[in-house]
Amino acid sequence: MRLTYVLPFLSLSLALTTVGCNNEPKQQAATEVHNEHDGHDHSAHAETSPSTAAPAPQQAPPTVKAANLSIPEFTFFKVKSGMPFSKADIAAGRNTVFILFDPSCAHCQHEATALSSNYDKIKGVNIYYVSMNDPALMANFFNTFGKELEGKPNVEMLYDRNQEFVQRIHIPKMFPANYVYGPDGSLKKYWEGEKDIKEVIADFNN
Repeated sequence: MRLTYVLPFLSLSLALTTVGCNNEPKQQAATEVHNEHDGHDHSAHAETSPSTAAPAPQQAPPTVKAANLSIPEFTFFKVKSGMPFSKADIAAGRNTVFILFDPSCAHCQHEATALSSNYDKIKGVNIYYVSMNDPALMANFFNTFGKELEGKPNVEMLYDRNQEFVQRIHIPKMFPANYVYGPDGSLKKYWEGEKDIKEVIADFNN
């Protein structure tokens, strides 16, 4: 499967930093560009002939710059089966963690390996790995970097085919980006980039 569109400011080819894989936008978000344009004098365009007017630029989908304080409605797709996965499918009564990642990000790989080695400490938490990359690149991620996460009932690999994560939850600057929501669906904590696995496990469970 292919992405249906690509956000012009979201780099999916990531460079490494000391604490995470860089996801710094190359351009301003479309909402910023639009806000700047709101103050522009449109009178200069009033007499422009339709035949000579430049076509309107295609606007990118809006993004969320501050992490959503509650789990929004969404539709991702299970990498293994291709079946849709929505908010209604989240197991109730426990913390839910979304990990936005890139399969080629070394820090994402390190975190997955560390979580895999400590699976018994996170088995009571919903863990959803989400990526906008081609599912073919995601399919073997657990087998390669997190064998103990593969096939676990509380862990799912999800393909964000329509880039809903950055439109509804958040657009981070670094991967992996971890978002911990409580049983009531409210945001407890989030961070960008890799950090000590003991802290990660504590934050997943608290």
